[in-house]
Amino acid sequence: MKRRDLLKTGLIAALGVPFATPNIASSLSKSPKKTGKVKNIIFMVSDGMSSGTLTLGNLLSERKRGKNSNWIQLYVDNRAKRGLMDTSSANSMVTDSAAGSSSWGGGMKVNNGALNVGPKGELPVPILQKFKNAGKAVACVTTVPITHATPAGFCINNKSRRNQPEIAKQYIPLKFDVMMGGGLEYFLAKTRSDGEDVFAQYEKNGWQIVKTRDEMLNVAPGKPTLGVFNESGFPYTVDQNSDESLQKRIPTLAEMLSKSISLMASNENGFVIQVEGGKVDWAAHSNDAPALVYEQLAFDDAVGVAIEFAEKRDDTLVILTTDHGNANPGLFYGVNADKNFDKMLTIKHSNEWVFQQISDNASADEINKLFKEYQDIELTKEQASLIAERFKVIPNADKSNGRMLPHKELAEFQRAHFSIHFGDMNHSGDYVELAMFGAGSEALQPFTINTDLHNYMLKVCGIMA
Repeated sequence: MKRRDLLKTGLIAALGVPFATPNIASSLSKSPKKTGKVKNIIFMVSDGMSSGTLTLGNLLSERKRGKNSNWIQLYVDNRAKRGLMDTSSANSMVTDSAAGSSSWGGGMKVNNGALNVGPKGELPVPILQKFKNAGKAVACVTTVPITHATPAGFCINNKSRRNQPEIAKQYIPLKFDVMMGGGLEYFLAKTRSDGEDVFAQYEKNGWQIVKTRDEMLNVAPGKPTLGVFNESGFPYTVDQNSDESLQKRIPTLAEMLSKSISLMASNENGFVIQVEGGKVDWAAHSNDAPALVYEQLAFDDAVGVAIEFAEKRDDTLVILTTDHGNANPGLFYGVNADKNFDKMLTIKHSNEWVFQQISDNASADEINKLFKEYQDIELTKEQASLIAERFKVIPNADKSNGRMLPHKELAEFQRAHFSIHFGDMNHSGDYVELAMFGAGSEALQPFTINTDLHNYMLKVCGIMA
């Protein structure tokens, strides 16, 4: 047998799945152990998590909590299978979240921006629809709009991820068991261009709606549940940690996962849930170090919930991964590196939050006072003056638009204070972490093509692709 032909075998051949990417060796196992059907899958996505982000989250956990992150502890204890995963899309080595999620959701590579719509117009059935049709309970929870690219890639077909008002309506007839996240603007009549009350449409079709943390915690099973808790994405965790009103109103990712499991666990056929730490990606795009490390830690709290559930059973598979890297951050050497990083232990707010406190005509001294109070750093007069000048020329309407704010410049100033450096402000083409824990994890090999996970999840659950 030629080496090329040998590389095309593996789990794909073992599971009877056609090989879809001829130029990269496939992955998951040549001889998976028989473990019986997997009943439940918890598929966890730290969106935009570069390997450096995983490291930074673990360092924060070590120094703030005195223990490894749940994810890294799985590696330390040799309790998880671990590999790397390709993240390319159909038209680029560097994917976006829509194509990344569609690779898992539809089992094929699509162009960036598309949601389960192939380059030739193919419309693969999204994986949660397949699982729902097979009798499983299904769910998505996220810290960004529930209509955003990553949850949508598991649920629906749409030519563009930008069609979030349309995606909000596409979910209605699916009647998935739980859908929770942000994105109020896509459901409220007053913020939709068509003036439609989409919440009313959900209720008319048998959904129950929750809009606060308490409502979520008290919701009963029996009806499909839609939870939408904030406009756009959730507040950054580091900001929510400093605001009791936000803590009372908006659930954490771990709380949403725990509640979702309780709502679905009684299903005799099991459940499948996608869990996304979506604001990891948003923080990386902004080079916002305080936001990033706490978002990764919040995601890891949800990992802890998943592991706690799965380790008590022999029928649950937990998948830990990301759709792509972003910004490639890292902690870099210097005599004060440890001391600088430890400022993260007591930091009060994200860069984004501090920017929102800066008035139109703030002086350099006023800006410096804000960073001293909320981040315990002192900018130089020149640095604070640069930020002040930028704020004077940003139109008022754009000051809530993170793309208009001087995030890149601030991140460069903060290097001397945090010792955290960023490589860029966008997605990377890196191979990424892929780990599996629990039933069905034995098949994971060192390298995986992202599209392979679609049929793999179906097969370990005993469902035909």
